[in-house]
Amino acid sequence: QVQLVESGGGFVQAGDSLRLSCAASGRTFSSYTMGWFRQAPGKERALVARITWSDDLTWYADSVKGRYTISRDKDKNTVFLQMNSLKPEDTAVYYCAARFGTSPVFNIWGQGTQVTVSS
Repeated sequence: QVQLVESGGGFVQAGDSLRLSCAASGRTFSSYTMGWFRQAPGKERALVARITWSDDLTWYADSVKGRYTISRDKDKNTVFLQMNSLKPEDTAVYYCAARFGTSPVFNIWGQGTQVTVSS
């Protein structure tokens, strides 16, 4: 059974940092692209960062570029999202997701982890 389990969310002050983790299990993810999405109240879920499992290519949304870093640990089958200089507008539920190869659709999802940034 394929599973993505996020952890690391919490309540922080503006300017603080958090690191989210996504533990992947149930298959070999070498041909997958992993992504971090977020959904704030009343807003649509949006991709903030992604990384290809095999060759470490990354992409970031403009809103997080320079502040967030996505990475993966192949040995631990885990993807991370390091979030620095957090802002109140970063408050959202953050989801880890996976898609196979160049598929446009992320079809494997974690349960989400809440990040709240207070001003």
